Amino acid sequence: MKPGIHPDYHPVVFRDRAGNFAFLTRSTITSDRTIEWEDGNTYPVVDVDISAASHPFYTGRGRVIDTAGRVERFQRRYGRS
Repeated sequence: MKPGIHPDYHPVVFRDRAGNFAFLTRSTITSDRTIEWEDGNTYPVVDVDISAASHPFYTGRGRVIDTAGRVERFQRRYGRS
């Protein structure tokens, strides 16, 4: 990599408050807030609105739409003549 043209790449904690879930990764994002992580070090923390811990698709709390029932109901109502 060329020196001086890339942003600072450092450890950051991303925290999902809705899912009570946090994970440590590396990123170029910056934050003024910090958190003490499980390893005893202090890292910048970024709060996110949604993650795999709270998203309905990944948690299985999503609604399943019965498309087959809709088609059958349409056929009953407006059936073929």
